[in-house]
Amino acid sequence: MTNTNALDRLIRAWDDQQAAYITHREQRFEIMLDVITRMCASSDEFETDGTGMTVLDLACGPGSLSQRVLDRFPGARVIGVDYDPVLLAIAGSWLGRRHGSRFTPLDVDLAAPGWRAQLPDGPVHVAVSSTALHWLEPAQLVAVYDALGTLLPADGVFMNADHLRYDPRSQPFLTEAAAADDERTQHDAHAQGVQTWDEWWADAVADDAFGQHHAERERRFADRPPTPHAPLELHLQALGTAGFAETGVIWRYYDDVVVFARR
Repeated sequence: MTNTNALDRLIRAWDDQQAAYITHREQRFEIMLDVITRMCASSDEFETDGTGMTVLDLACGPGSLSQRVLDRFPGARVIGVDYDPVLLAIAGSWLGRRHGSRFTPLDVDLAAPGWRAQLPDGPVHVAVSSTALHWLEPAQLVAVYDALGTLLPADGVFMNADHLRYDPRSQPFLTEAAAADDERTQHDAHAQGVQTWDEWWADAVADDAFGQHHAERERRFADRPPTPHAPLELHLQALGTAGFAETGVIWRYYDDVVVFARR
């Protein structure tokens, strides 16, 4: 079993390398947490510490967003689903030590029909995702949103933080500006010694506790090439069609967007 200090270092390194690819990453998280705070404050169902609330983290990775939810709302519980066995093992190990049974890791493929059936019994009040759903093909993304439209209760909230790229044909200036900002952020971080994506992964799978899942990860993603980017408009339209009464953008920095939807 990976010792706590080594696991903490791996998580900190993940956060650092992700911030190298996402300018103002913590601002994304903060506004999502603020929305959940407002939900708790305005509801008779939840305590202000999140007691009574269940949050579903879609494609949770090693648990960055789940951790922030659990830390901010000590009464809430989080279900983290992911298809990457390495990242899910890290999330389960790290958040299990920090938060015990309040975090439930589940091996779930969001691209597969019927994934909802794998969730534990009980209501889900909030669904979130960060830097993950762009891996789904547009039709798969629409299907996930359709499932959320029936999973979440009235007034339930979904938030997705991700890069939603500009259309280079109709938005060439913005496309170039966003790309230049990404390049600057990465250059500055890597010049300070922050790991690249590949360097972080090399360290992660060098740990036997997580490396044992690497072959299965390679098998699962071998036939999943990069997917076309779904534009912001598709996200908003799909959420509206799925039955969300209110949709919009609650934060944006160039093409880095937090989409909001309320049932």
